[in-house]
Amino acid sequence: MLTNSLQSLDVAHHIHPITNLRRLERQGPIVIDRGQGIYVYDDEGREYIEAMAGLWSVGLGFGEQRLVDAATKQLEKLPYYHVFSQKAHAPSALLAAKLTELAPAGLEHVFFTNSGAEANDSVVKFVWYYNNAIGRPEKKKFLARDGGYHGITVAAGSLTGLQTNQKGFDLPLPFVRHLSRPHFYRAGLPGETEEAFTERLLKELEDTILAEGPETVAAFIGEPVMGAGGVLVPPKGYWAGVQEICRKYDVLVVADEVINGFGRLGTMFGCETLGIEPDILVCSKQITSSYQPLAAVLMKDFIYQAMADASEKLGVFGHGYTTGAHPVSTAVALENLAIIEERDLVARSKELGAYMHAGLAKFADHPHVGEIRGIGLIAAVELVADKATKAKFEPFGKVGLRFFDHAHEHGLIVRGIGDSIAFCPPMIITEAEIDEMLRRFKATLDDITAWIAAGMPDA
Repeated sequence: MLTNSLQSLDVAHHIHPITNLRRLERQGPIVIDRGQGIYVYDDEGREYIEAMAGLWSVGLGFGEQRLVDAATKQLEKLPYYHVFSQKAHAPSALLAAKLTELAPAGLEHVFFTNSGAEANDSVVKFVWYYNNAIGRPEKKKFLARDGGYHGITVAAGSLTGLQTNQKGFDLPLPFVRHLSRPHFYRAGLPGETEEAFTERLLKELEDTILAEGPETVAAFIGEPVMGAGGVLVPPKGYWAGVQEICRKYDVLVVADEVINGFGRLGTMFGCETLGIEPDILVCSKQITSSYQPLAAVLMKDFIYQAMADASEKLGVFGHGYTTGAHPVSTAVALENLAIIEERDLVARSKELGAYMHAGLAKFADHPHVGEIRGIGLIAAVELVADKATKAKFEPFGKVGLRFFDHAHEHGLIVRGIGDSIAFCPPMIITEAEIDEMLRRFKATLDDITAWIAAGMPDA
């Protein structure tokens, strides 16, 4: 229901992403006016715990003055300059060096974009460019996973394994092959052990490479822990096996750290938690705590060297973005990373993550809680119609959407992924604030449980 002129203007003129546009017209948006710490406030003064850190991204919370000051200082000195045609500026050069210091070993070169989607789109082009440069023009296919999220550009949207982001857009394009999602709770067969499930997934990977022809398969891309696909933690041995098979067939390993990176899992990068040694790593979101748009592609030297040789042969490396490596964004990122290190937020994320998961575990016996999963300060609670059989609600997603909507009434912003409720709070959250977040979650869950018992009425 539209209650003010700003809502009316927004509905009349603003096309929202990842939104049912007709539903938006009927109900109007919640207009967020300001934020402080883990809280945001709408334009009518209502308070919400932002339990999703915006879009998995505001690591330092809202209102961090040092980031505001870093942006202001850079705006006053050099508000914009590009890095085309052999130009550079201090913030981007310093940030590139800092990222190679923090990242898994061997990632020595950095390319900046404005978003994770642009970064993954760039990865596709870089891998194609690399294979052309070394005389393998047929090695161009990517392997991704059902449930994976890698962005919404034409190429990145093809890597994504979520049909809601592809239906109606003629995606995915045919250069991508999607494999099964590594979710034992949902995809494990009756009587199958987790180890056997892992072996089945790895066999699928190798069989797919062989069926497509190893000479045509260029790269495997995956999030260490899937985010938008439902906060899916892979089974033991999965990533080790994936890497072994990829190395066997000379397939590059691309780690999408857009959600996992900069402390979210309790390590600087999710690769450390899951034992991944990537050839290419993509990061964004918490790189600036989303105070400014920025993403980066990190790559190993052998890829860069082939690309550099090709650029000399062709006369130019013909790829880039007007605002890539923006001086304000990179200056904010440098300050953001400095704060993460100074406040030891990576270790704090691990500690607070354990506290949050212990609190969520108290809901394990609830008749509609099927699985609680996650690592560090990211989690999901999957709601089911029948606990014993894992039966989903019909229609699927109705309960999750109802929970998402109703949580606002209790001052809580979460995300409904199907019927899974996701949490990804700012890394500055305290134990007391986690307790309050879970209290509001329980209040919402109690209301939703009563609504389910009443037959899930639409009204």
